[in-house]
Amino acid sequence: MSRRAFDPLWLVLGLITGGYLLFWLGLLGSAAVHSSPGDLWRALHSREIRYAIGLSLWTCTLTGLLSLLLAVPVGYLLARGRFPGRALLDAALDIPIVLPPMVVGLCLLIFFQTLVGQLIERVIPFTYTIAGVVLAQFVIGAAFAVRTMRGTFEELSARPEDVALTLGCTRTRAIWLVTLPAARRGMVAAASIAWARSLGEFGPILVFAGATRMKTEVLPTSVWLELSVGNLEAAIAVSMVMVVLAIVVLASVRLMGERL
Repeated sequence: MSRRAFDPLWLVLGLITGGYLLFWLGLLGSAAVHSSPGDLWRALHSREIRYAIGLSLWTCTLTGLLSLLLAVPVGYLLARGRFPGRALLDAALDIPIVLPPMVVGLCLLIFFQTLVGQLIERVIPFTYTIAGVVLAQFVIGAAFAVRTMRGTFEELSARPEDVALTLGCTRTRAIWLVTLPAARRGMVAAASIAWARSLGEFGPILVFAGATRMKTEVLPTSVWLELSVGNLEAAIAVSMVMVVLAIVVLASVRLMGERL
């Protein structure tokens, strides 16, 4: 039996992929070795940075859950619904993804200066508050979660749900008992993507919620604050924390995806 001829295309593709990966590893490695471990450790013991870490973990987790609550019904509607204007709705939901982050923050800031926004703020203050941090993260993170859930529902066969309907289930009950359990991997992925995207969000938070020490300071704004005063070691330390958290989230999603 003759051996299959070697295709040089695979070598080219491997070199391109390996080169890109090495480029990113070089970027992260150069940042990691720029300062000594002692400098990084002292920076992480700063009260302000520890507050930023705790606030980021809390707000990102809340944003991930809120994004999932929105993404499940919207993703299902886009995947299974057939109605006039569906393509327009699909495009409109991508607006937060394509808009510059600073513009998103500016739009939030202007909205809460309108009459409707002022009425909302009488109930829950958003501008320059922790609630504003969550809202700024949610606006971006939810858009990515919706994309993920739409793809998940599109990949699932509608036949089991249709069978449940013929057996007397309502549409809501069929979705709850049949579709959602089958979509659990996608739901974990959607929440995780929203969480990770929120962790690195900077522009909307800076414009809408501000970067006040010990109040609305999260990890991305902490990097900016440390750089603005020339504290490079602290900025690198916070950046490394964000890298580690992102790696942990990605690894956890992979492991949970295999077990689900």
